This record gives sequence, C-alpha cells and structure tokens, in this order.
Amino acid sequence: GMDALTHAVEAYVSTAATPMTDACAEKAMEYINRYLRRAVANGRDKEAREGMCYAQYLAGMAFNNASLGHVHAMAHQLGGFYDLPHGECNAILLPHVSQYNLISSRRRFGRIARLLGERTEGLSPTDASQKAITAISILSKDVGIPAGLIALGKKYGKEVREEDIPIMTANAQKDACGLTNPRIMTDAAVAAIYKAAL
Repeated sequence: GMDALTHAVEAYVSTAATPMTDACAEKAMEYINRYLRRAVANGRDKEAREGMCYAQYLAGMAFNNASLGHVHAMAHQLGGFYDLPHGECNAILLPHVSQYNLISSRRRFGRIARLLGERTEGLSPTDASQKAITAISILSKDVGIPAGLIALGKKYGKEVREEDIPIMTANAQKDACGLTNPRIMTDAAVAAIYKAAL
C-alpha cells in the first residue's frame, strides 16, 4: 500500500507528469487515504481490499507513464544491499525526499495533502505543502511502518550501516528513476536523506 502511495506521489510531482498521469495519481491517492488503513486493520474487508487494488493499478498507470523519482532510486539500493522490503523502504524515504522536493512543487504537494485528508483551507502554498509530509508520515505510522531504516533492518534481522551510505548514494545517482525527480539531487543531498532516514 505504501509502495502504491509512493508510485502515485512520485508520478504526480515527476517532471514527466501529464494530465492523464495526474488523474490516475490523484485517484490513487484518494483511494489509498480511504482504504489502506481499513485493509491493514481487517484483511477480510473486501471493499477496502478492492479499493486498494484499484489504487495500486491507478498508481501503476501513473508511474508507468510519468516515471518516478529519488525515493525509488534510493530504495532500490536498500533492497540490493540489505534485501529489505521495497515498499517499506519507500515508505520510510518518502517523507524525507518529499521534504527535499517541496520547493519545486508546492502546489502539487498541497493537493497531495488534500487527497490524503488534510485540511489546507486558508493556508499558504508553503504551509499546505508541508501538510503533505505530515499526512504521509501519519499514514506510515498508522499502518505499522518502522520509524527509520535501522529499525526496519532490525525487524528483518539486517544491519543498516551508515558506512554504506557513500556507495548507496553513488548507485542511487545512477538509477534511472532519479531522472524525473522534480528537484536536482546532489550527492550531498542523497547522503543527507539516507542519514536522516536512519
């Protein structure tokens, strides 16, 4: 579910976004907000499970046409180095990368906040966009995503090491997903995000 959210968010703020991908991403985020908590709380809730099926399918259509961003570029390294679950790596990185990307897409992040259930009436574009980070973080916590990469590693019996950040940063910078990130990512920014996500 959080992987689907990452697909939708990254496609929505991608430099290759189009009206078609926007429509798919927006509906996916709306459905994820409506159904993910319910699906996690009760796996026998068929309406919630069906809603999440539509959400992931719509998010897939969005990112297959608009591509992704640096959340995926960075998460791929965590999967490769430590064999950690892709969706949970995305969920942990998504608020951090989104925070970095805010200045490039304030109005889009404000819309993400509304789609994820946050009230943004009367807020400036900057304050409304910040609500998207809040909404993503709350949803992650509600569905049981560990607070950081070290905690995620412990959950699966892996050791996430700070000394691996330079090589993961170099590899993430070569990942094709980063090409459509809305803000240019420097090596220093990628390394800082990995450290912040520990």
